[in-house]
Amino acid sequence: MATSVPQPSFGLTGFIIPSATTVLDGVTEDINEAFGGNLNPALNTPQGQLASSEAAVVDNVNQTFLFLTQQFDPAYASGRYQDALARIYFLERNPAQPTVVQALCTGLEGVVIPVGALALAEDGNQYLCTEAGTIPATGNITLTFECTVVGPIPCPAGTLNQIYRSIPGWDAIDNVSDGVLGNNVEGRAAFETRRAASVALNSNGSLPSVLGAVLAVPNVIDAFVTENDSNSPQTIGGVSLNANSLYVAVVGGEAADVAQAIWSRKAPGCAYNGNTTVTVLDTSAGYVPPYPAYSVSFEIPAPLPILFAVNLNDSTMVPADAETQIRNAIISAFAGGDGGPRAKIGTTLYASRFYAPVAALGSWAQIISIEIGSINNASAAFTGSIAGTTLTVSAIASGTLAVGQTLSDTTGNLVVGTLITALGTGSGGTGTYTVSSSQTVGSESMKAAVANRFDIDVRIDQVPTVSANDIVVTLS
Repeated sequence: MATSVPQPSFGLTGFIIPSATTVLDGVTEDINEAFGGNLNPALNTPQGQLASSEAAVVDNVNQTFLFLTQQFDPAYASGRYQDALARIYFLERNPAQPTVVQALCTGLEGVVIPVGALALAEDGNQYLCTEAGTIPATGNITLTFECTVVGPIPCPAGTLNQIYRSIPGWDAIDNVSDGVLGNNVEGRAAFETRRAASVALNSNGSLPSVLGAVLAVPNVIDAFVTENDSNSPQTIGGVSLNANSLYVAVVGGEAADVAQAIWSRKAPGCAYNGNTTVTVLDTSAGYVPPYPAYSVSFEIPAPLPILFAVNLNDSTMVPADAETQIRNAIISAFAGGDGGPRAKIGTTLYASRFYAPVAALGSWAQIISIEIGSINNASAAFTGSIAGTTLTVSAIASGTLAVGQTLSDTTGNLVVGTLITALGTGSGGTGTYTVSSSQTVGSESMKAAVANRFDIDVRIDQVPTVSANDIVVTLS
């Protein structure tokens, strides 16, 4: 006999399925007709329960086929289906990637620190040097190290502080800023972004082609590409770029591989910008040694610590480890571990991005507000020193100091997450203040910032980082 259950169909928007309610109505009508009519349709009757079960089976089949049809669209594909679409472009999903750290290496002038040099962090993880360098007359050089264990492993400032494999003349190592968190296996959103960029990979000269080539370098976590096509220097994204030049900022990957990728997509003769320069040899067919050599420059962006202020409603449901759970949730989301976009170079970060991962911790996580901040929006710039828990401010360059502000410097001498906790003789300007962590810091330039914003602009020469000490949780 004919059925009253509505059928799926194909329309202009794709596969269309009937609602669960209309399926249930159709099944109920079929059962009623089969038994001669006048059945009680209530769902708590035997015929009602039968109709409900049958409707659920039909709707489940419809939903399964709807999911399958959506997986042929790159905008919705996930898992095995996304892998299949990417293989059309000869792409494979990136495996988990390691945390990357900018480390200050100290020693004798002329000592070479090679690719593969090993250092040890306080948590026991080893870090491998990916960029060879020679210690200059200043006695120190900043080089890139990556964790030998993949994934978003935090490396707070000051914790990569042991040389694991000795090199004569290399005396010490220290990371003055937090490491850039690695990735777990590449998620759906990140893989689709890279697949889209790969379409331009086969071209030459265009910015998307350079970006696609750089993102294809093993262990590259993040990259940003722009250019100044004018005949005079221009400021773009807070950075001054040379005339007629390319700008590439990269986190992760070996420097030589990154430079090769850039050069392969931008013709010789292009001007470059950046704090890292690598010589690339053109070994194309027809050339014999000595090969033509080109200097390719790119930027290894400076870490930008992001401050968080999370305010929750206080209740008896809040667990004792709420602060730890919230910090872990934010750090994971920051690296894209929740399936959303990771914090990236040259973007705007929104505090609202972190509402969902905190709220997902449980019904106890009743969020009053989440605010963010950074030294890009510093409350004060000043000269100061610290002895114990006393901060002495000798000069104010701009702004006003206040309780609750987080201090930062460019030397790495400050303990990460150091807060002003009380006023001393100072009341916003010069004088003394009490800070949260006991330490000894000589007179130097510092900045004070507070998490009091809903968005933060990250410059194109900065990569956002996060540390547990920079996430402050309060209950109200």
